Amino acid sequence: MRLLVVEDEEDLAEGLRVGLSRSGYAVDVAGSAAEACEMLSVNAYDLMLLDVNLPDGDGFTLCRAVRNGEVGTAGDGEVRVLMLTARGTLDDRVRGLDGGADDYLVKPFHLRELEARIRALLRRDVSGTTASLTVGDLRLDTARQTVTRDGRPLALTPKEFGVLRYLMTRPGHVVSSEELLEHVWDAHADPFTQTVRVTVGTLRRKLGQGSIATFVGRGYRLAGIAA
Repeated sequence: MRLLVVEDEEDLAEGLRVGLSRSGYAVDVAGSAAEACEMLSVNAYDLMLLDVNLPDGDGFTLCRAVRNGEVGTAGDGEVRVLMLTARGTLDDRVRGLDGGADDYLVKPFHLRELEARIRALLRRDVSGTTASLTVGDLRLDTARQTVTRDGRPLALTPKEFGVLRYLMTRPGHVVSSEELLEHVWDAHADPFTQTVRVTVGTLRRKLGQGSIATFVGRGYRLAGIAA
């Protein structure tokens, strides 16, 4: 899943980028509202981590603009918004939630809690309310970052894990290489490389023969799932 961190404190932004990347997320960083608007219009994000205090505005205004359609967003889905701020009064929390935020986390916070809230928000787009995804004999635990097939643990790289998680949230659907690149890789990925094809290939070998079906010119789908 691809996240946008909108935070002007460079140390905090970098810490979030590193920590969340280690958990398998593709993470981009914007240091201002203007930069965030530009990135939202170009890249399809699953969730935005939005600071309230920005050098050229505030997160409340940006959140409302996104929800009202004043800021264009790439992709078909609606980006989730998790506000991160030191302003933790009841009025501030109510203002953020009423302005369209999906959740509100007060600084300072622990990375583990942030990751749990991210998982909870991203689960709203898929069936089920637990941290685990199950498709056939595949089971993926987003909290523990583990994958098993027929009870057998599999060792996946972060990108393989990200690709599998994205495919499992869309069972029965053919997912294009472009969509995988948008949601599993960050803004530094080269769209002209074969990185998606290579990653799907290594993932398929680890899952077993016939685990991922390739549809030439269209994309990939977990095998054994009705289209």
